[in-house]
Amino acid sequence: MGEFEQLYRELILDHYKSPRNHGLLDPADASAEGQNPLCGDEIAVTVRLGADDRIEEVGFDGRGCAISQAATSMLTDLVKGKTAQEVAEMPKDDLLDELGIPLTPVRLKCAILGLGVLKLALHKARGTPLPEEWGTSARDLVLE
Repeated sequence: MGEFEQLYRELILDHYKSPRNHGLLDPADASAEGQNPLCGDEIAVTVRLGADDRIEEVGFDGRGCAISQAATSMLTDLVKGKTAQEVAEMPKDDLLDELGIPLTPVRLKCAILGLGVLKLALHKARGTPLPEEWGTSARDLVLE
């Protein structure tokens, strides 16, 4: 394992053990829940929006593997200050770059679960577009 990969693994472990922005916001302007039935990961996200639909605060709760929980923690830091539209258009590669380690297809779904739930919350609250690959009833997100 390379030096950089080891650093990223330590960062992921830190976010898993001490998640940032953990806990749901009440009141919230946007919220959604999602799950990955393949591994049992579950994520709920809440958002407070400010002027120009900018994300002022974001909180999450959930259970699951270290990748899903750490990636969602990292995501919450990444999106603060962005507009709902900017987050809706954010490619999953932005989050995967933050993780910095190669992932198997199953772990990839774990890593992007929080992003999908956040995009769903913004879609329900502000009508932002959902990625086509995450076709959903706009009620819950289930990555299969």
